[in-house]
Amino acid sequence: MVGVKYCFPKCRDFKCTKRALRMQGRTAWCTWTNEPCDPRNCNYAMCYKRQLLDDGVCGFSIKRRTREDIRPEDIFRDEIKVRGKLMRKIGEKRIF
Repeated sequence: MVGVKYCFPKCRDFKCTKRALRMQGRTAWCTWTNEPCDPRNCNYAMCYKRQLLDDGVCGFSIKRRTREDIRPEDIFRDEIKVRGKLMRKIGEKRIF
């Protein structure tokens, strides 16, 4: 994946749910497993903003794809029959 950022333990929104994250110099250390902290493989890694994806990718670094093949005309194909007060207010028997 081009342009995505992986989650890292020094992020201000990162949290270890086991409260086992300790900083030793510049290295983030997990006291639960006695290894350097790696959010990609950890089941206890969490993001405060709920943006941590399955493979350790930060959700803020991913752009959403939009579909261009749907036009507004395709959405409102069917007409809706109107009766009663609504018909009197808008003056039409069918809308859309």
